[in-house]
Amino acid sequence: MLLLTGVLLFCAGPVIADVLDATMNVAGTAVHYKLILPKDYNPEKAYPAVLAFPGGPQTMEAVERTVERNWRTEAERRGYIVIIPAAPEGRLFFEAGDRVFPGFLTGLLGKFKILDNKFYVAGVSNGGISAFHIAASYPQYFWSVTGFPGYLRDATPLRVRALSKMCVNMYVGERDTDWLDYMSDQASEFLGLGLNVQFQVEAGQG
Repeated sequence: MLLLTGVLLFCAGPVIADVLDATMNVAGTAVHYKLILPKDYNPEKAYPAVLAFPGGPQTMEAVERTVERNWRTEAERRGYIVIIPAAPEGRLFFEAGDRVFPGFLTGLLGKFKILDNKFYVAGVSNGGISAFHIAASYPQYFWSVTGFPGYLRDATPLRVRALSKMCVNMYVGERDTDWLDYMSDQASEFLGLGLNVQFQVEAGQG
């Protein structure tokens, strides 16, 4: 029986991170989000945390896709908290949906112990644009910004300077030509201004 139990435990594979549904009210607006908590999560312990934005219409369906495709396995491996919100009332986060910030961030800091009270922010496609938009708007809350793909729209000198203390990570597929051209130009501009930028083209990828 002990041998059988050991075999069953071995075959069961690693325990994956918990994924929870949550809602936060921010100034009268409901923000629905998925929350990935590390295995053996301890609310008294401070964890590194990622604020991640989904692509496309940024609906809860898009949130669920990016949880499984991009975040859940790595959150477990690294022991991170990951928060992925859906666009409130269908309004994208780099447009009218940005009105829930910075309230959403301060609300998260009140609910969870986040290491040094700063997040890493990232996103794919529209989520990448959202990540750069929110990072440039509220830089005091972020260590780094990552778009895969993603870039800073409305890159005024003031908003570019807001990214100057962050690590800026820009990834784009070799075959994603529209994004590639724009991101390559912006990465070169950022490097010329002395920002800490990593720009990488993923070979063969769309």
